[in-house]
Amino acid sequence: MDAAGAEEPPIDIKRDRLVIVASSLGTVFEWYDFFLYGILAALIGRLFFPIDNPTAATLASLATFGAGFGVRPLGALLFGHYGDRIGRKYTFLITITVMGLATAAIGLLPTYAVAGLWAPALLVGLRLLQGLALGGEYGGAAIYVGEHAPRHRRGEYTSWIQISVVGGFLLCLMVVLATRATMSEAQFEAWGWRVPFLISLIMLAISIYIRMQLSESPVFQKMKAAGTTSKNPIFDAFSDSANVKNVLVSLFGVAAGLTVVYYTSQFGTLYFLTGTAGIAEREALIYLALGAVFAAPLYVVFGKLSDRIGRKKLLLIGYGLAIVLIFPLFHLMANGANPALARATAASPVVLELPECDFSVFSRQQTTPCAKALGYLTKRGVAYSKVAADEVALVVGNSRIEGFDQDGFTAALLAAGYPEKADPAEKQRWKIVLAVFGMVTLSAMTYGQVAAIFVELFPAKVRYTSMSVPYHIGTGYFGGFLPFIQQLIVVNTGNPFAGLWYTVAVVAMAFLVTLIWLPETRGRDISG
Repeated sequence: MDAAGAEEPPIDIKRDRLVIVASSLGTVFEWYDFFLYGILAALIGRLFFPIDNPTAATLASLATFGAGFGVRPLGALLFGHYGDRIGRKYTFLITITVMGLATAAIGLLPTYAVAGLWAPALLVGLRLLQGLALGGEYGGAAIYVGEHAPRHRRGEYTSWIQISVVGGFLLCLMVVLATRATMSEAQFEAWGWRVPFLISLIMLAISIYIRMQLSESPVFQKMKAAGTTSKNPIFDAFSDSANVKNVLVSLFGVAAGLTVVYYTSQFGTLYFLTGTAGIAEREALIYLALGAVFAAPLYVVFGKLSDRIGRKKLLLIGYGLAIVLIFPLFHLMANGANPALARATAASPVVLELPECDFSVFSRQQTTPCAKALGYLTKRGVAYSKVAADEVALVVGNSRIEGFDQDGFTAALLAAGYPEKADPAEKQRWKIVLAVFGMVTLSAMTYGQVAAIFVELFPAKVRYTSMSVPYHIGTGYFGGFLPFIQQLIVVNTGNPFAGLWYTVAVVAMAFLVTLIWLPETRGRDISG
């Protein structure tokens, strides 16, 4: 409810600046730790998963990325419980310590070639620890800042937590690119990939030092002094039907929608550029870094705008634009990155004749001609249509290759104008940067005000638990498995753009839930 006359926390510019910097910087480092795996997913797949098929190797790696998200709701329950019982400050000190140590440990792991199955087993275990820790980090940081913020600037203050997610991704890109620049590709794949993981120890030390300078949030201090803190936050949060309704609305209307937009703008873009568009990974990372630099300030802009026009209205506008613009932006990206591929697709459509096929992305090695043909075309990023037939055959241009013949397939595609890699002379780089900027802008519009929404939506004594659980279920399952699901859709449809329908479907669901059930929270009293 609105409570315009309720007591405001005193405004202390020096204190508030420290609160924002300490909380945001720690969150930057924590997301840096978590994004490292996603950025290096293809390489880690080759090093840790004994899968011969390149597509399956990448998908197995992405599945582990999702596994890290899968335990985030458990982390939200665990750390939410302690955040509502013992305080915001000490809980997010614990989460960042667990995250930093787990990330550094990944940099010390033996690969499959050295340790066999122990290597992927240990990797999955550390990813689960990372996910557990991240389940408690976001809620603690967002609540800590929100409970210090003046009511009329809560969107602005908490937007720095949102921008720190982008900051973590950008810092991760910079460290990976800088490490690659100092050594050969062979050195990076042999041992250099470990460096970005080990650097997290330095970041952990900085984060702990800064966060130790903070005091507990004024809202929690007030509750503790009055003896009104929850004894059992999980029970209190989920035994109240009104609170459960808000949990469900925040899950399906807020967390799910903003997350798929964000992950499509980051990992979906990266995998699209390197896979479908045929751009080298290093160059693709540079485009993502440029897009993030240009659009990152918009998170704060939209956070401030939500203080003026309302959280719900801005979220609905962002969702609507995402539904309309995602496909055009990815087509713009493809046309700028690899014009020859777009021309070949239009001039010489590929038809794959095939019998009933048992292709599986989890197979270590595709054995049938049908499965091998599907794997080859998917890896090449070639769009194709399927026609039922007794035997495998590829039809492109004036060529018809019977059976699976990789050299024959390659020759036919090249003859029809399908390039193996993007031609640097034809690239229109401004289109790529514009498309990436557009995607990050959509993310900023749907993400910038979200911490304020969560903080304002739930009562103080169960706020940490109530907001952390839906946020991390949404990001964990709708977002964490997004790269895997999008790639799986592409493999099964033959359309490099088809995976975007997952994003559009989730955002459409979030739009409807937000429109119907999410209340406007701007200006609420959050002290009780």
